[in-house]
Amino acid sequence: MLKTFAKSCLVVATASIITGCALEIPTTTAKNYEDTSVAKEDKKVQITKQHIQIANDMQKNVTTQYTLEDTINSLATQMMQNTKMNTSKPVLITSFVRLDNFKKTTEFGRIVSESLINEISNRGFNVIEYRGQLAVSINEQGEYFISRNPHKIKDEIPNTYVVVGTYSRQYGKVMLNARVLDNITGKIISSARATYQHNKRNDCVLFKDCQPARTIKIIEEK
Repeated sequence: MLKTFAKSCLVVATASIITGCALEIPTTTAKNYEDTSVAKEDKKVQITKQHIQIANDMQKNVTTQYTLEDTINSLATQMMQNTKMNTSKPVLITSFVRLDNFKKTTEFGRIVSESLINEISNRGFNVIEYRGQLAVSINEQGEYFISRNPHKIKDEIPNTYVVVGTYSRQYGKVMLNARVLDNITGKIISSARATYQHNKRNDCVLFKDCQPARTIKIIEEK
């Protein structure tokens, strides 16, 4: 009788242990799945935070500049960092134009492009001057070789990279975008952007388009 009771207790205990293990397995599996899912989503969040931090650092230290010279240097540095740029291929630089009118520029746009010639050339790239005349012209004021007259310059240019750029006037700043294009395929080889934070309330002095001062007529009272 005692042996039978002991055997019964042993069977019940064994069944309880097996049942308990069976119940614990789904719980552990669910927990592991939940932990893996959370860890995966957390990794996405952390990576996104790092990208945002890098973007903010880029904006603060590279993109935003407070002098025109630093702005031009930033554009050149960003464009030249692209490994797709081939230093042996000629580079042609055009005037920066207004974002809302690709056929209109200003002295500001010409200054940016002229300065980029210096920056890019000094970095070892083969910059070409496509405005060279077929001959040197002379008059009483001086001697000239470059020209904007299409009838006095070459009508073709070799396979080159072409630097194009736009600018947009905003309150207290000018936003500039530049691209290096392959003139045969039209592919964008490299690009750059910069913000010239001049902090002037009225940038008409910078762009030389200030309105003339208001005048008042003085007449004889009758």
